[in-house]
Amino acid sequence: MSRPRLAVTLGDPRGIGPEIVIRALADERVRAACDTCVIGPTGTGARVDESLGHWTRGGSSAEAGSFAGRAVERAARMALAGEVQGIVTAPLDKHALLEGGFDFPGHTEMLARIAGVRVAMMLASETLRVVLATTHIALREVPRALDRRAILDAAEVTRAGLRDWFGIAEPRIALCALNPHAGDGGRFGREDDELLAPAAREAGIAGPFPADTVFVRAMRGAFDAVIAPYHDVGMTAIKVASFGSAVNVTLGLPFPRTSPDHGTALDIAGTGKADPSSFIHAMLLCARIASRPRAPSSPIAQPR
Repeated sequence: MSRPRLAVTLGDPRGIGPEIVIRALADERVRAACDTCVIGPTGTGARVDESLGHWTRGGSSAEAGSFAGRAVERAARMALAGEVQGIVTAPLDKHALLEGGFDFPGHTEMLARIAGVRVAMMLASETLRVVLATTHIALREVPRALDRRAILDAAEVTRAGLRDWFGIAEPRIALCALNPHAGDGGRFGREDDELLAPAAREAGIAGPFPADTVFVRAMRGAFDAVIAPYHDVGMTAIKVASFGSAVNVTLGLPFPRTSPDHGTALDIAGTGKADPSSFIHAMLLCARIASRPRAPSSPIAQPR
């Protein structure tokens, strides 16, 4: 097929998003892989194809969050309409997003709502793929959110994503345990024996395996992806293994969406220190998925 057209959002205009977009779009590999439509405000120094207004340096966090949220909305609508074949999002600030009128913890939950599907958050690199069964919630809320349905949904979306977007015909998926040593026979909690193990069997995946070994086993080739029970155990593993080259992929959408593995980095914005590597990887991966000859599976509808 011809080169895919990707929507690229600038993210929070106070952060490094515009800088890494500029540098990624100048990369010869990116230019060869895709055409782009940049969405966001003018005034950031980046080229804008779909303007949402003008950003004035020193603007409020609410204004920044509004621009970032509206850019994601516009990109998703374009993808759903077939005007682009995928979207790549620069980082946004979650507090600013809320101040700007978007009550979502981040991109993942916002895109799931817009598309009306169940999704899973994956961080992928050349050596490791990690999927989250629960995402942006407080640690104290994890035991309540991590139920049988959450594990089954994560396994289903992960299996479809690995098959349809990564070309793995028979994905090998492992479940990371919740408690130290997978509960150690109940000494450190019963959840792994009573909840995670039965759910893993029902989902047709391996585990649960202790967190201190399962990611190493995956990096050595035993598994194609690991489902982590909560945000930090999964994100710590992938970022220690591949920070700067990992890509955030939202599985389950009817179009590919990728983003870099870092945040807005407000403290270094405008200093020239921003590294575009992860954003470049995100663009290349999105283009590669969008160029696959086989269309992704039908999205998994959200329960109403």
